[in-house]
Amino acid sequence: MEITPIATFHSPFKDKFGIPRQSGIVSELQGSVVFMPEFRNPDFLRGLDDFDYIWLIWEFSANRHENISPTVRPPRLGGNTRMGVLATRSPYRHNRLGLSAVKIDSISLDTANGPVIFVKGADLMDGTPIYDIKPYIAYADAHPQARSGFVDDNEWNMLHVDIPQSIAASFSEQQLQALQQTLALDPRPHYHDNPAKVYGMTFLDKDIHFTVNGNNLKVIDINLNQ
Repeated sequence: MEITPIATFHSPFKDKFGIPRQSGIVSELQGSVVFMPEFRNPDFLRGLDDFDYIWLIWEFSANRHENISPTVRPPRLGGNTRMGVLATRSPYRHNRLGLSAVKIDSISLDTANGPVIFVKGADLMDGTPIYDIKPYIAYADAHPQARSGFVDDNEWNMLHVDIPQSIAASFSEQQLQALQQTLALDPRPHYHDNPAKVYGMTFLDKDIHFTVNGNNLKVIDINLNQ
């Protein structure tokens, strides 16, 4: 089977670093699905506005090397313990396919780029190819009592985020909330623990620079991303 993208995702993240590791955990994170010209007929979306969530089927397009290992090291386990790749949501997969449930914020059928789906909570990089979209159906897709393997016993250690007011003023209230939620998840590799190291992350059109000391993350400056 040969598959081709039906759309492209637009996101505040221009590279992989800092992207939430699951969809939905940064609820205010905004993005949009812009369709390829041959899929800009509004009839493709007829009835979609009656749903609250959709599934996006997409490609880990920034991971160009082929995965040949049956195991990976999940960040939730500290990056040192190996698990079978099919027991994880690692981006390093043989077919590089991703699956994300995102909330529909709004649908505009008549933009300069045709129909656009505006969503919240996506864990996709800017420019990610979308291969298919399916409606989220609660009675079939939600299993709140289901076991989640090693995830159940290894909660994220959320960071306290300090963004000085002089920097916070560069963002809208919703953008600032999304940035704070993203940073609180600790975007660093889990084997990093150097309080003197300055990390950089692209968010919207800005490079965010921050340090982490224990459970405290401090944004120290931002620069326009040229």
